[in-house]
Amino acid sequence: MPDRLGALLDRSLRAYDDLVALGETVQDEWTYVNDLATAWRKHLHDRLDPRAEEAVSPALVQAIGEACTEASLVTDPHRAIDWLSTFPQVVLIAFGEAP
Repeated sequence: MPDRLGALLDRSLRAYDDLVALGETVQDEWTYVNDLATAWRKHLHDRLDPRAEEAVSPALVQAIGEACTEASLVTDPHRAIDWLSTFPQVVLIAFGEAP
C-alpha cells in the first residue's frame, strides 16, 4: 500500500497510461489523445509533485484504488478518450485539489 502521495500519484498515472493506450487505438484521435494526455499529466505533476512526500490516509489510498479500478473497466476506446479528462479531475479532487 502506498504511504506517500508521490507513490499514489504514480499509481494513478499508470491507470491513466492504460486509458491513453486504449484511446490511441482510435487513429483519427491519436493527436488529440496525446495532446490531452500531455496536458493533464503536466497539470497533475505541477499540482501534486510538490506534495510528493506527504503521508496519505487509508481513505485516500482506497479512493484512488477505486478510481483506478473503475478506469480499468473501460474497454471502449471512445469511452477511454472521454475518461482522459475525467480521470485526472477525480484524482485531483481525491487529493484535495481543485481540478
